[in-house]
Amino acid sequence: MKNKLEAIRKYASQKIEEAMNLNDLNDIRVNFLGKKGELTQVLRGMKDLSKEERPVIGQIANEIRDSIEKRIEDAKTVIAKKAREIQIQQEVIDVTLPSKKPALGHQHPMSIVLDDIKSIFMGMGYQIAEGPEVEKDYYNFEALNIPENHPAKDEQDTFYISKDIVLRTQTSPVQVRIMEQQKPPIRIIAPGRVYRSDEVDATHSPVFNQLEGLVIDKNITMADLKGALAVFASELYGDNVKVRFRPHHFPFTEPSAEMDISCFKCNGKGCSFCKGEGWIEILGCGMVHPRVLEMSGIDPTIYSGFAFGMGIERIAMLRYGIDDIRLFYENDMRFLKQF
Repeated sequence: MKNKLEAIRKYASQKIEEAMNLNDLNDIRVNFLGKKGELTQVLRGMKDLSKEERPVIGQIANEIRDSIEKRIEDAKTVIAKKAREIQIQQEVIDVTLPSKKPALGHQHPMSIVLDDIKSIFMGMGYQIAEGPEVEKDYYNFEALNIPENHPAKDEQDTFYISKDIVLRTQTSPVQVRIMEQQKPPIRIIAPGRVYRSDEVDATHSPVFNQLEGLVIDKNITMADLKGALAVFASELYGDNVKVRFRPHHFPFTEPSAEMDISCFKCNGKGCSFCKGEGWIEILGCGMVHPRVLEMSGIDPTIYSGFAFGMGIERIAMLRYGIDDIRLFYENDMRFLKQF
């Protein structure tokens, strides 16, 4: 039996030296030290030995087991070290290679148009004003001469947080807040997100962007409104653009109008872009209603003013010939890279 044990020691040592990886070492452990391993099989035959031979053979067997386990552990350390060295060599970084340049972003088409509009009005002396998107019902409706039973206050059109709190449906509440806080003269624009309970389609979104303007001073007339918006249109669409004003109704302005510009695709002759009319509607406007001035603490017998409002998405769609508002929000790089 001693000869068998020595043969197992020698054979195990040879196999350990030949092992190439950790899986080979695990197989060696199982083949020699496992329940059905060669050393285990020899030890099971000790029952046939005499009482004098058992302790001697048992000691030799334990020494061989310990020797095999130690050599396996030592081999594991060596193989792991070699594997690490190979990994380091394979993953070496060549610092002399040029780095990959990160992709540079650029302005969203909505931001481009909004910045252009801001620049035009700031050049005419307007200041930028901001207000909360979650607004009181009073500022969003009542202070704008929209009574309690007005259709715009229906939950089909407006997002209500509570009875008295809404997601603003326009940036007009900013105008009211400015009129309450600041004495005339006032000359502001108020850009920002607004919310309406609309189904999403090619021309509607429950979240969109508006820009509204307000001028309050002594002796402000409709002529001032038309002059300011004519300058805005020519700056945004070119000197050849023409404007026209059509009567309309808004609760917070009187008189009220919608402003059209001559189609910049066909110069007013009529095309598919303007649906053959030669004109394109771009904004609503009017003279601030005396009741709105009065509710904001401004004497309508001394001061007058005009206001206007436009959808930024609509202006951008007209400028770039975009026919689906959803493209602005889908983050499709194929679309955004065009700008």
